Amino acid sequence: MSCHEPDRPATSDMPVYLNLALVTMIWGGTWVAGRFLAGSLSPVFAASLRFLLASVALVVCLRLARIRLARPTPRQWLQLTLLGFFGIFFYNLCFFYGLQYINASRASLIVALNPAVIGLASWLLFKERLSRLKVIGIAICIGGAGVVIVSRNPQLLSETPDAWIGDLLILGCVLSWGVYSLFSRSLNQSIGPVQTVTFSILLGTLMLWALALSRGEVDVAALAAIGPRQWLSLAYLGLLGSALAYIGYYDGIRKIGATRSGVFIALNPLTAVLAGAILLGEQLTLAMCLGGVLILAGIWLCNKPLAPAGKKRIL
Repeated sequence: MSCHEPDRPATSDMPVYLNLALVTMIWGGTWVAGRFLAGSLSPVFAASLRFLLASVALVVCLRLARIRLARPTPRQWLQLTLLGFFGIFFYNLCFFYGLQYINASRASLIVALNPAVIGLASWLLFKERLSRLKVIGIAICIGGAGVVIVSRNPQLLSETPDAWIGDLLILGCVLSWGVYSLFSRSLNQSIGPVQTVTFSILLGTLMLWALALSRGEVDVAALAAIGPRQWLSLAYLGLLGSALAYIGYYDGIRKIGATRSGVFIALNPLTAVLAGAILLGEQLTLAMCLGGVLILAGIWLCNKPLAPAGKKRIL
């Protein structure tokens, strides 16, 4: 399968851009939802519940739409297991345990490297074209995300004795998300993004529950004690932040490629800041607004239509 992206008119991609922007806005809101849920449940148990809700939602939606689950081939089962392990199981372990060593702002600064990692890996592994504008756009996105995050918490780079452990764990999030984004290509084309997301989330959920049960972290009493705000946060994380957003992201990858979809992840810290200002009363600064402008400019550059073959210069 060719991994080169077709030269398509910008207008035809506008619905894809809006979809990916919505996905990252939803993911930005998961930081606020996670903050409401923090301290109520253990990290592994919270992740297990989140993806249990996502699994139920996906299966119900498939039934209501009268879409039957596909019958993957042995090779596709292996690919789906890989996606479930890296995109659901390993990512959440690295994320939740990483936050035990470093704060969320420092972690989000590392996660902002996602577009660069996806773009570089696409170029190295799949020979995806990286034009000069695309490289500049990725760099500006990362810079804008860095401005937003650092201005939100200027002390985020302060060291703690075990900060390097947290940095490595959050870097594991970046690498696992790169695997989840890149190695879904053939599955998205053969069984579609809905089936790919459903199977990978089901498999990742089984892995999380197996770990939670083996560690004795399934706490029914703690679950019964959480309040309406925590339940709403859990529903948001499971239904919107997992089931709906993962399908939207994979659909974007199928239509415009991993690199162009990946840059939209830079909107994540920006939408988290906006959600914090609206829902938590956090202050917006001029630096945050400047970072937001840089992120939007970087996304525009990365998704700007390529010039005709005779005029474009490829790196």
